Order: sequence, then C-alpha cells, then structure tokens
Amino acid sequence: MPKIDESRPFLPVNIAVVTVSDTRSAADDRSGDALAERIAGAGHRVAARAIVKDDIAAIRALVQSHVADPQIDVVLTTGGTGVTGRDVTPEAVEALYEKAIPGFGELFRQLSYAKVGTSTIQSRATGGVANGTYIFALPGSPSACRDAWDDILVWQLDNRHRPCNLVELMPRLREHLA
Repeated sequence: MPKIDESRPFLPVNIAVVTVSDTRSAADDRSGDALAERIAGAGHRVAARAIVKDDIAAIRALVQSHVADPQIDVVLTTGGTGVTGRDVTPEAVEALYEKAIPGFGELFRQLSYAKVGTSTIQSRATGGVANGTYIFALPGSPSACRDAWDDILVWQLDNRHRPCNLVELMPRLREHLA
C-alpha cells in the first residue's frame, strides 16, 4: 500500500479549507475542524479557512479567490456534495477545473463503500486542477472528511509518497498557461 521514501525531504503545502453550509458556524464546524487538525498534524499549513453558504456563485467566488492566491496550493471543500436541492458544491467547483481528477471521486466512493455500503452513491465527491491549484470537494460529514484525508489525500499530498504523488506535479500544473 502507501510507501514513504524517507530519503526525500517532506515539502509542506498550503491548504485552504472551505466549509459549505447554510447552518454551520465556526463554533460547530466539525468537518472543517477535522480537516484542519489533520492538515496541521501531517505538517502542512492551513492557509485559509472559511464557511460559505450553499450557493453556487458564493462557493465559486470563494474557491476562485483561493485558486488565484499564489500562496494556496490546495483547496479542500467540505459539504454540499450530496444530491439534495441545496447540494451545489460540485456544480460550483467543476466549472473552475481546467483538468478533472476523476480518480479521486472514484477512489473515495470505493473506500466509502466498505464503510457505508451502497449509501456511497449519494456522494458526488470530486477533484480537479485550476490555475495550478488542486481542488477537492469532500462530503460534509466529519467521518467522510477523515476518510478522504486519511486514506487518500495525506498520501497524495506527501512528496515522499511512492510511486508518485500530486505534490511533485505542482511545478508543472501551469505549463499550459506559459
């Protein structure tokens, strides 16, 4: 399974955490808290943290501002990936993608199936790249955030992970913009 090459130096990345919710506040944002704790625990930096309403334009504007910030390498959203009328995070962020990373959502649902069974089909977790920044939209439950981080993102955001990882690709993500 995951293999860390200890001969390589760890390279911390700057990660923005965006909670999408009409009801959460900083005091009860358990999913955002779970991500922030894991990000810091892995040696990365929480570069920004915010809560935004379930509104396509508001989500897109906030994520776009993070993508435009050269100090942010990754944007993680939590919430709004279900199938109800208010769940609009995929619609908001996928419009920003220059390249989708379909394997992220596929792998998340595969791993989630082992824990929640067929209920995993309700998740529209997604990933992509915009302006050299990775964007991952995670479900809003703390357990789903922990699963996405612990089973996928902690490894792919560690440049020591072998056989390959997303961090080592960062210098090349903007080649088409040059």
